[in-house]
Amino acid sequence: MTEWINDYYFWIKWVHYLAFVSWMAGLFYLPRLFVYHAEHKDNKGFVEIVKIQERKLYFYIQTPAMIVTLITGSLMLHAHKEVLMVGAGFMHVKLTCVTLLIIFHIHNYYCLKALANDTSTKSGKYFRIYNEFPTIMFIIIALMMVVRPF
Repeated sequence: MTEWINDYYFWIKWVHYLAFVSWMAGLFYLPRLFVYHAEHKDNKGFVEIVKIQERKLYFYIQTPAMIVTLITGSLMLHAHKEVLMVGAGFMHVKLTCVTLLIIFHIHNYYCLKALANDTSTKSGKYFRIYNEFPTIMFIIIALMMVVRPF
């Protein structure tokens, strides 16, 4: 299997980048929709539109992009296991951040459901702060992959 991956490594990497950018776009934007939703609960027409946007973003863009990101990332790791060895701490930090983003992604689902069912008690301010988490993870991941500080 590794030979096949190596033959198509740069194509896999290209798909990985596209999927990662799409996943991150969803992780950046969905919490922003949560802010608008939480701050305009009394505007039923607006909230109904935001609910549709939230659902479509999560299920049709964000989740498929995450799955493709994880599959292509796993293929690249399988082909280059050496990046998990001693002296490749950057990859351990990156994978920790990816794990945290997966948890954040799953938590987005619970927020989406609570907002869709009108049972969320979270404020717009909460979601504004919540919205910063993927940005921090993105900065760390980009730093680890470009600079590879350790």
